[in-house]
Amino acid sequence: MKIMKIVLIILAVLVMLFVVVYAYYGGFKKVSFRIEHQGGETFVYENVIGDYSQAGKVSDKVYYTLLNDEKIETTKGIGIFYDNPQKVAKDKLRSEIGCVVENLDSVTLEKLAEKYHVKTLPQSEFVVTEFPFKGKLSVLFGIMRVYPALDRFSKEQGYVESPITEIYDIPNKKIIYRKQIDK
Repeated sequence: MKIMKIVLIILAVLVMLFVVVYAYYGGFKKVSFRIEHQGGETFVYENVIGDYSQAGKVSDKVYYTLLNDEKIETTKGIGIFYDNPQKVAKDKLRSEIGCVVENLDSVTLEKLAEKYHVKTLPQSEFVVTEFPFKGKLSVLFGIMRVYPALDRFSKEQGYVESPITEIYDIPNKKIIYRKQIDK
């Protein structure tokens, strides 16, 4: 009987701990969408073929290369994910992963473009939502919460599949998800 009480107490503590962690990292945040004109970010990136789970490692690599080799500090990571992982094999998934570079003059951008992939995203109308960023678990909970909701919203609105951009805005502690509107 005493062992059963201890097991139940441990289980209750674990459940409460999970709920607190889930809430802290945004698990209960309501996911709502808006249509906005966005884009225009310039970013340095690597082309990645394969499992999207490598995005964090690649983003860190680009960040530290810019910081250590080019003396450019960035505060926003970015990933453009071109394929639906439910429809494309993991080893064939395509993405561009890197860092947003802000307030750089054209000469500096040209020098970066000689060594790295650099692109400026087009401005367009997007379906946009935000999710709190409080650490790596926020990324996981964001994927679990945002992508299914975005799929439902897109189907309801008649939007076709298109790449999804994730911007990790570190200073503002949020992840911005956006999908270009294509019908």
